[in-house]
Amino acid sequence: MNGLDLGLLTVAATGAGAVNAVVGSGSLITFPALVAMGYPPILATVSNNVGLVPGMGSAVYGYRRELAGQGGLLLRLVVAAAGGALIGSLLLLVLPSAWFRTVVPVLIGLACVLVLVQPLLARRPATGRRHGGAGLWIGVFLTGIYGGYFGAAQGVVLIGLLGALTTGHLQRLNAVKNALALTVNLVAAVVFVSVTTVDWEVAMVIAAGSTVGGLLGSRYGRLLPPAALRGVIAAVGLLAMADLIAGSR
Repeated sequence: MNGLDLGLLTVAATGAGAVNAVVGSGSLITFPALVAMGYPPILATVSNNVGLVPGMGSAVYGYRRELAGQGGLLLRLVVAAAGGALIGSLLLLVLPSAWFRTVVPVLIGLACVLVLVQPLLARRPATGRRHGGAGLWIGVFLTGIYGGYFGAAQGVVLIGLLGALTTGHLQRLNAVKNALALTVNLVAAVVFVSVTTVDWEVAMVIAAGSTVGGLLGSRYGRLLPPAALRGVIAAVGLLAMADLIAGSR
């Protein structure tokens, strides 16, 4: 990696960390950057995943106040996220990605719709929705599979599910989303480090940049009012859809 690549990747990683803290989809910044630098897609995916873990940890730390009082919900959903991530990370090593490229844009589009209509859903009676029920657990499990496999825009999907199937302020749901995304990437990273090759130079650069970005994103992202945050999430989700559809052609 030359000096120019180092600088560009550091900037990309910082942006990815900030985007992950506020919305998710930071991989849509760093993954294309690595591919453009000449890294093979699988190596880029694996190294990017490992590198983003510290940045997601800094986002969780930054949103720690919003996590207060949500231990019960988080504990149940972390189990689902971890189980899905284990399956997804193993699938990355044995399956082609073509079928995922067909399903994922549809999934992201549905998540964007859920985020935008969340205020209407919140007006429904809260009975049975405080902890989401089995539907939320299954949704987080399936999102964990996708997150372990590729992960771009998993945050959009997660916050769409949380907004539709639970009650709570959007910033508090965003804090739960950050913790679940950290769980997915951490489990996947353990699998990748154990069984395949990681470019540690790339991973360390992304780790440093995304950690700074995660702290910045969590500091300023919580200042966004719910309507603005929904708009940002939907915009990033639509960009993710367009990127994935274009990449599949």
